Amino acid sequence: MTQAVLTIDLDAITANWRALAALSGTAEAGAVVKANAYGLGAEPVAVALRAAGARRFFVAETAEGVRLRAALGPKPEIFVFTGHMAGDAGAIAGAGLIPLLNSAEQARRHLAALPGAPFGVQLDSGMNRLGMEPGEWAGLAPGLLEKTPRLLMSHLACADEPDHPMNAAQLATFRAMTDGTGVPRSFSATGGILLGPEYHFDVTRPGIGLYGGAPFAAARPVATLSLPVVQVRSVGAGETVGYGNTWEAPRPSRIATVSSGYADGLHRALTGRARVFADGTPCPLVGRVSMDLMGIDVTHLDTSPDWLDILCPAQGVDALAEAAGTIGYEMLTALGARYARRYTGAAA
Repeated sequence: MTQAVLTIDLDAITANWRALAALSGTAEAGAVVKANAYGLGAEPVAVALRAAGARRFFVAETAEGVRLRAALGPKPEIFVFTGHMAGDAGAIAGAGLIPLLNSAEQARRHLAALPGAPFGVQLDSGMNRLGMEPGEWAGLAPGLLEKTPRLLMSHLACADEPDHPMNAAQLATFRAMTDGTGVPRSFSATGGILLGPEYHFDVTRPGIGLYGGAPFAAARPVATLSLPVVQVRSVGAGETVGYGNTWEAPRPSRIATVSSGYADGLHRALTGRARVFADGTPCPLVGRVSMDLMGIDVTHLDTSPDWLDILCPAQGVDALAEAAGTIGYEMLTALGARYARRYTGAAA
């Protein structure tokens, strides 16, 4: 059965984790594996990272944590960014998850439903997305701190812009909220790790850098996406390709139709802007990206290819995302369920 193949290099992911762990200095590096490890497969990725030495994992939702616990076994800590949501007590307790409480309401819910169960606290240092603001935290801190939370954390809004004044402002706020508590602290994801030691605290949370994305420029490429060619046709000068007649052949051309499209996470915005590669040789995408198919100009190739790569060493996730007018995070997490996912490396 032939289908597009997404190949994930687990050795590259673990190498990226080790590199970010080294950059974290004395802080312990955890691993963010939310959104199915950014679309690459939470279970195999987390198992490989556990073997590499990761002991703390971060997910977005309780359901993700439950699945991850089944893969990782009982020992690693699994933190849930959205905290203790209504109706989640049984799942949190059953999977031994650690919710990061975001509000007074969540704190009351957790302490009432699961007294004595572990928890962490998420603090809002200025991003205005999740977490307790300074005033709310000041009122709740005495009662929560005496119950020994596992972690106090916050999240940087502009870490991928090292000179942005928001970084220093958030750092000052986070310190004001947490200095002297004696509780382990976490402030930095990938971008924060790169800002330097004053942002590292006790635990870092590398995410996108594990998967080969910016701002970690030294990351090893992780994913290759290979698209099967369904057919190659000859197109005369002046003929058009795809919906809306948006591309007209300037010369007699050979057009390869590949099996993938916006239903698979290759956005329609790639129309007229993206390239794919035949053994490193770039080939332009022509005509509109449709739901399941795309047209590729292969006139300049000596032979008709059977496969073309849209993610590869010649074009990483951030380059492809730029062509779509988006960011690497969205490109990775959009990769569709129809791709056959294959894992390489020792951990596979």
